[in-house]
Amino acid sequence: MGSAQSSETAFYIPENPGYTIVDSAADSIRFTVERTLAPCSCGHVASLSSFVNPEGAIMEWHDFGLLEGPGWAANTVGGAHEVYRMGGILGKPAWRRIALDVLDHALEHGFIDFETGFIRGYRETSTNSHCLNFQHNSEWFCPGSMALIGLQLLQFAETLGDDMRVGRMRESAIRCAAWIERNLEPAPNGWFPRRCAPNGSLHIARRAEAEDPLWQTSGDGLFIVQLQTALTQRGLVDYRAAIKNKIDVFVRSGGIFGSVNHDTYDAHESVAYALGFRTLLAAAALLRDEGVRQFAFDICLAGLDRFKLRADRNGVRTTGLLIMEDSWDTAYLWENAEASLALFEAANAVRGASSGLARQYELAGLTILRACARYHFGPYGFLTEGVDWNNHVGQQHHIDGATYGAIQYTEPFLNSQHIAEPTLYYVEHLARRTGDGFRDCEDNLVLRRPVA
Repeated sequence: MGSAQSSETAFYIPENPGYTIVDSAADSIRFTVERTLAPCSCGHVASLSSFVNPEGAIMEWHDFGLLEGPGWAANTVGGAHEVYRMGGILGKPAWRRIALDVLDHALEHGFIDFETGFIRGYRETSTNSHCLNFQHNSEWFCPGSMALIGLQLLQFAETLGDDMRVGRMRESAIRCAAWIERNLEPAPNGWFPRRCAPNGSLHIARRAEAEDPLWQTSGDGLFIVQLQTALTQRGLVDYRAAIKNKIDVFVRSGGIFGSVNHDTYDAHESVAYALGFRTLLAAAALLRDEGVRQFAFDICLAGLDRFKLRADRNGVRTTGLLIMEDSWDTAYLWENAEASLALFEAANAVRGASSGLARQYELAGLTILRACARYHFGPYGFLTEGVDWNNHVGQQHHIDGATYGAIQYTEPFLNSQHIAEPTLYYVEHLARRTGDGFRDCEDNLVLRRPVA
């Protein structure tokens, strides 16, 4: 089952009772809802941009600036689901209405081909045309990231219950997985390709047209296994054989942890380890395979240890955060959110067998979210996309022009508010309920104040 690292005790910061992890998640969503959405030509609400500053102004110079949609960096469906769920927890029906309007935009503005199951990830806000990748073209896309959209539709549908949208959302997830199974050309090593052409054939180049060193070793493919597992768990399609095949490839390789982010190229990325754990934990339960479960704990979850920051760096409060990867060692917050979620799922998985180990995992997950909560700026709830403690991205891109510190931009539905996902999981699965809020494992209130 694995054990917590001996150095885990150093990876800890206490709760700030005046500003809790729920306060942080609520402010992040408040920023998205109040500063980054606007009516779209489709008649619904859409993101103004996938890259904004603390006031919500569009950063047109950036690749993400004039893009929005359900794709990787924009994350419309997953983000809307987080807004909807948090609106329920906090008793904010207006947030839920907005989330459904954003969902309707994703469903009705040409992103999803309901006949084939193919999903276009992005819309150029300047031209109102669709494209498949963050480079504003349709030469390639990441099939795992398309699968993630299918998974998010499936999960959101489950939350909505008997809503009229549910049938179409569920069918879209089924057809998305079927398109991948039918069209995606496998990589020679047996894993999924990182990128493919619109017809599913291999695409091995990267931005500069040189060969991508991770073209068959990216953690992006884990999302495909996640979608297949979720469909099988719900009795919608039986992908057990396909799941077993890919998990065998993953385990025989010692784990496939190459960059999930589409614009980086490291063989070991923190978010890939977190996704690996979450994917294998679910697959192990489905396949009833203790060996896969053991690998999930001993290799994937334990592998997060190498990315942890256990001390402040260059005067920046980095304790409790994880770097993204060796070549780009900024602490980006969507990766930190996934790591926190993995740790909470680990805590939930072992708490019946080992309350002590469960507590260690739980505290590590809380530590990450508490560290993230330190990086809101301005009056609107803005949460930075990342903490640049060694000036990797350049001083000109930092809050207040500091040499080291937080980046002055964020992706509203991803880096800004993805902390909501583990926060919601914590509240729903691990926190102890009381008459006046939720308590964490240290008996401090998680929710202290109303959200504006």
